[in-house]
Amino acid sequence: MSPLETLRIAFRAIRANLLRSALTMLGIIIGVAAVITMVALGTGAQRQVAEQIRSLGSNLLLIQPGSPNQGGARLGTGARPTLTEEDAAAIAREVPEVVVAVPTMSGAGHIVQGNLNWSTLVGGITPGYLTARDWRVETGREFTLEEVETAAKVVLLGRTVADILFPGDDPLGRQVRLANTPFTVIGVLASKGQVAAAGRDQDDTVLIPLSTAKLRVLGANRLSRTLVDFLLVKVTTDEAIGPAQQQIRQLLRQRHRLAEGVEDDFRIGEPFAAMEARAASTRSLTYLLAAIASVSLVVGGISIMNIMLVSVTERTREIGLRQALGARRRNLLNQFLVEATTLCVLGGVVGVLVGIAAAFGIGAMAGWPIWVSPASVILAVVFSGAIGVFFGFYPAHKASRLDPIQALRFE
Repeated sequence: MSPLETLRIAFRAIRANLLRSALTMLGIIIGVAAVITMVALGTGAQRQVAEQIRSLGSNLLLIQPGSPNQGGARLGTGARPTLTEEDAAAIAREVPEVVVAVPTMSGAGHIVQGNLNWSTLVGGITPGYLTARDWRVETGREFTLEEVETAAKVVLLGRTVADILFPGDDPLGRQVRLANTPFTVIGVLASKGQVAAAGRDQDDTVLIPLSTAKLRVLGANRLSRTLVDFLLVKVTTDEAIGPAQQQIRQLLRQRHRLAEGVEDDFRIGEPFAAMEARAASTRSLTYLLAAIASVSLVVGGISIMNIMLVSVTERTREIGLRQALGARRRNLLNQFLVEATTLCVLGGVVGVLVGIAAAFGIGAMAGWPIWVSPASVILAVVFSGAIGVFFGFYPAHKASRLDPIQALRFE
């Protein structure tokens, strides 16, 4: 008997008991749909976290002033500035794993253009900042080294600020006022999006040269013109982050003349470490939910076995007749095995469609990111077929071992 003929007989047997076949496939459908939905939700969350990590910049270290004690009370991070531009230069010069080390200042500012105005975050930076953040200028250009050294009154606008102050217009070359000082817009930054964990729009910012920030915008209440708010350090690879942290810590302790046993007056952290931990926990939860949902597939497989055993009993005379006409045991084994596998594969395909629809429905209602991986779809269908082979083998084997004479006498 040809494989095509075997498949045709299997479909005919399924159509002969359509309602029973549909109910039999229900366990497979529910199991596959649950797995696809859980994996789609989990993968979507992981991709969102990965995108946020990329938006912050890869392989970053954030160095902030420490938490000093005052009268027995421990002050917050950054309460007493201790970092300087020279610290950043020393890190970039003496730590081999470092790509760039950027001194940075930041603070709230009010920017005005014509009769439009907006409160935003003002960052004082050097040219290496955009490299550290993996941030590109969408239109216009970056700061030049000369503009930083001469405290030029130039500004880069985040996409949100540009859209608010220049709705529908090109801001390049236009004038804005920041801290009552006129600035020329030389570029607009590419969109970075929102950091969900912090709830902050990264595009709601303006960047000016660090020297300009110190002299004209953010430096009025600073203790010293040499101090900065924090250092942003980009290292070569993920593997280099640990060694770079140790070298930077030793270097800064030497530069700040901290004796042995004295607490660091700075803190070194990884901006995306918490996000990576969140991604790992999301991934583990996805695997757990997918494993729980897979139990439905096993239950569906058991129902397939039960129905196939019933089918063998009902079709005993048919089996005996086929044997009398020359069907071999292998033909009968293949016939019932193909029938069970066909039921499971059809259930798997329907389950995939139901799971995709459920995932997008949940995502739309809850506002969650969804990603249906082609690999998960293929794996679900293949696993459904494997369930059919595994649980359909015993009924098929039982059918192939029936005695033809006893089968023909069966009522």
